[in-house]
Amino acid sequence: MTRALKDRREAILDSAAALFASKGVAATTVRQIADEVGILSGSLYHHFDSKEAMVDEIVSSYLTNLQVRYEAVLAREAGARERLHDLIVASLEVVEEHPHATEIYQNDLNYLLQFARFGYLRESGRAVQDAWLRVIEAGIAEGTFRDDVNPKILYRFMRDSVWLTVRWFKSSKAHSIAELAGNCTSLFLDGLTVRG
Repeated sequence: MTRALKDRREAILDSAAALFASKGVAATTVRQIADEVGILSGSLYHHFDSKEAMVDEIVSSYLTNLQVRYEAVLAREAGARERLHDLIVASLEVVEEHPHATEIYQNDLNYLLQFARFGYLRESGRAVQDAWLRVIEAGIAEGTFRDDVNPKILYRFMRDSVWLTVRWFKSSKAHSIAELAGNCTSLFLDGLTVRG
């Protein structure tokens, strides 16, 4: 693939991702994507065989990146609190790198699961859940985390809180991902109550 062709593909995917994230996958048309990129809609089919192929490439790269980082966290020797913090950092970093894919996954997962092409999203979702649950359950077993909270509820609460930062958090010198991850870990594990 030539550099120009690769650049065009990336421009198409960037524009498509922004439209899918803001309008939703179902409401976004191939014509809108082509207009955004400045090409004829038929020209898109030289790069992708369908709108769904674009969604697939955007979302699958996001989930692959997330799973690779989660696996690295799980492979490290550390206590549950540190590993939970590292899952939060990994999540926030991937959200920052793939903001549109994060929105698409959050907003359109149920829509996408109607199509056989996106069946892998169930497996990816299970892998994400398993990573968080392994850390939460290890924390309960080692006595670091409370045992009176359902791990699956805790997982959903924490995961959604972290992933939905895509809608309001922008990393800067004043407010870094590391700071946000520290705040999230502290809030999730210590709460708001001042310890006496």
